[in-house]
Amino acid sequence: MLIVDLDGTLLKSDILHESFWSAFGKDWRSPFLAAVALSQGKAALKAYLGSEATIDVSTLPYDDEVLAYIRAFRKNGGRVALVTASHQTLAENIAEHLQIFDEVHGSDGAHNLKGANKAEFLLERFGDEAFCYMGDAHADLPVWQASQKIVTVNAPSSLRQKAEAFGKPIEHLATTSRSISSYIKALRPHQWLKNILIFLPMLAAHQFDTATLLSSMLAFLAFSLVASSVYVLNDLLDLNADRAHPRKRLRPFASGAVPIAHGSIVAPALLLGGALIAAFLGWAFLLVLGVYFALTTAYSLTLKCQVVLDICILAGLYTIRIIAGGFATGVELSVWMLAFSIFFFLSLAAVKRQAELVDMAEQGTLKAKGRGYHVEDLPIISMIGLTAGYISVLVMALYVNSPAVQQLYVFPYALWGICGVLLYWLTRIVLITHRGAMHDDPVLFALKDRVSQICFVLMLAFAATGASL
Repeated sequence: MLIVDLDGTLLKSDILHESFWSAFGKDWRSPFLAAVALSQGKAALKAYLGSEATIDVSTLPYDDEVLAYIRAFRKNGGRVALVTASHQTLAENIAEHLQIFDEVHGSDGAHNLKGANKAEFLLERFGDEAFCYMGDAHADLPVWQASQKIVTVNAPSSLRQKAEAFGKPIEHLATTSRSISSYIKALRPHQWLKNILIFLPMLAAHQFDTATLLSSMLAFLAFSLVASSVYVLNDLLDLNADRAHPRKRLRPFASGAVPIAHGSIVAPALLLGGALIAAFLGWAFLLVLGVYFALTTAYSLTLKCQVVLDICILAGLYTIRIIAGGFATGVELSVWMLAFSIFFFLSLAAVKRQAELVDMAEQGTLKAKGRGYHVEDLPIISMIGLTAGYISVLVMALYVNSPAVQQLYVFPYALWGICGVLLYWLTRIVLITHRGAMHDDPVLFALKDRVSQICFVLMLAFAATGASL
């Protein structure tokens, strides 16, 4: 008889953490209710989370090598049981999906089937040394001590040595390896490029002194840490939706490359680091950073499901970065800059949704999972993207003729070139998205797209010409 553990063995994940974040994503009150359940014991906690969480077992990150091992064992006439500390209902759902287990046993509201409790249960059911056990954690040592054969899965060297000390037949499976690159990827450092907007007030006002530059750099660092905290939080809350997406399913937490438990620690640590840096820049900047975090968290929890409001929030989050740059440096923001940023980033946010809807249309999906949009909304979203983009160009054109430009630029008419390039670039971006060739994020697409790079260089050249002639 082969006994298989679930968390970290059959799964490259942990059902308890999966359940917690799934329940949190559905109801922001669930962490507090989970704490109440935990006061009654871990079994009660698992029962509560099991009843509140919605986990799509068909998309969970199963370990393919462990599945192959089980299938080979069954092919040779062996029987296999899934015995886990996770709740019985979830264990049964997973077993029903995989169709490779002869028995399924999990925790209930009164008993937590883990460690010594699991060993005692297996001894009563199968007898001493009448089974092989496949596990991955120190909690499995009492079970291995009672088993006939030991199978470890991705166990650390210290655990392997303790298991070997039992002097029983043992087999070590190394199916995955933790890579620092996966952790870095989870922080999405490429998204930090969006925080360059913090430097915009300094650049627009032509204030390049050391103090202003240093303040902008500290603000950039603080926003980057908090942004990464939000990205980790969003990925934890969005596991089900990400796994249903053709590209997002490869993200570190969704794929199991990084344990969800680690993300639960990293997110608050990054937030604390960003807040400490922000404190050096004054309470006004810290307040703006707090608003950014609150909005992004609210977006991850519920606002992303609200049609139209979600793209307005995304546009606002870009604009908040510019406002933060102004507070960090003490540079007064112009109405022109704020108006331009609101419409320009509303356009990019709409393009992001347009790209998702185009993907849905190609896959034959009628409604976006975790979103409030339908495929039929595609023409309207495309129209929003194009119209908002054109309005941002109009604001830029009006700004070129304003008195402020006459004071800052020697040859302000050169800025008309920026208007022309923006008009071309925005139209092209919407057209590319319409054809299904857009990355999920138009900003990241622009960074890799050669034509977009040329457009950016041209706009810099026009700005430099206006300032120097």
